[in-house]
Amino acid sequence: MIISQTPLRISLCGGGTDFKGYYEKEEGFVVSTAIDKYVYVIVKERFDDKIYVDYARKEIVDSIDEIKHELVREAAKKSGITNGFEVAMLADIPSEGSGLGSSSSLAVGLLNAFYTFQGVQVTHEQLAREACEIEIDILGKPIGKQDQYIAAYGGLSTVKFKKDGSVEVGKVNLHGDLKRKLGGNLLLFFTNTTRKAASILEEQQANIDDTMEFLNKIKQLAFDAVAALEAGEIDEIGNLLAKNWELKKKLSSNISNPYIDEMYNLAMTGGATGAKIAGAGGGGFLMTYCPRMSQDDMRANMAAYREFPFLLESFGSRIMFSYRRYDLK
Repeated sequence: MIISQTPLRISLCGGGTDFKGYYEKEEGFVVSTAIDKYVYVIVKERFDDKIYVDYARKEIVDSIDEIKHELVREAAKKSGITNGFEVAMLADIPSEGSGLGSSSSLAVGLLNAFYTFQGVQVTHEQLAREACEIEIDILGKPIGKQDQYIAAYGGLSTVKFKKDGSVEVGKVNLHGDLKRKLGGNLLLFFTNTTRKAASILEEQQANIDDTMEFLNKIKQLAFDAVAALEAGEIDEIGNLLAKNWELKKKLSSNISNPYIDEMYNLAMTGGATGAKIAGAGGGGFLMTYCPRMSQDDMRANMAAYREFPFLLESFGSRIMFSYRRYDLK
């Protein structure tokens, strides 16, 4: 039996510059961090040659091609696993529409578990790159590349998307009390709705040529965030989130709505210095930056919304349990 644990993520600044339509022209740059909420994948050997897939529904099939769950099917093909196995998936949040990168975390976690099940060790880079190939190239999802890389590598990281399609991951130099302060001042509140990101992201992709000015400014905010963090100016992140949100709303007509605007205003009048919807927008979680002295007031303002407590996570996708027989088919 193999169990992989893959973190979800929050993106501080730079989102949208990880789309191919942008980074092939200007190079993209984001600052993201993994959080201690996870997607789990469990893979175990079966006595027979069947394939069992357990999630919201249960599939029992004879071959990989018959699997209806797209990510399981394509991760199995990519990793070379064949039959005689059972796979189950669990997550700390709704399976889609959260804005915390759960789909990409699942793709990375599936690959990690399937490779380990076969006794194959792979790098973080391979996990991220192949997850991108599955989601973007094979399944044609209208998404960028940051989620797969932060899920694989973990930590508080910078991710640069180069014009040739290659990706460079770096770590933000932030330790000890400063890292705890950052994590303690970032709070997530559920908007009480999930959404399918595809329509928002499709519009955002179609608008890239017309929104290059805003995307360039969003990328600069990511560089500003790194500079602020490494200078120990943690509270500047709130201001940068607020600026990022105003620019982000210009990328697509569906990123915000009156309901989200009201929620944002409640956070800001309650003491937050910055906030933005995590992920594509339209629903999921509102991420706020609020200094500790103002958090009680902000929570009182946000009483109608469920808070989602979390800590920053240093690790990317990991194998938490591994028991392999060496006579696997």
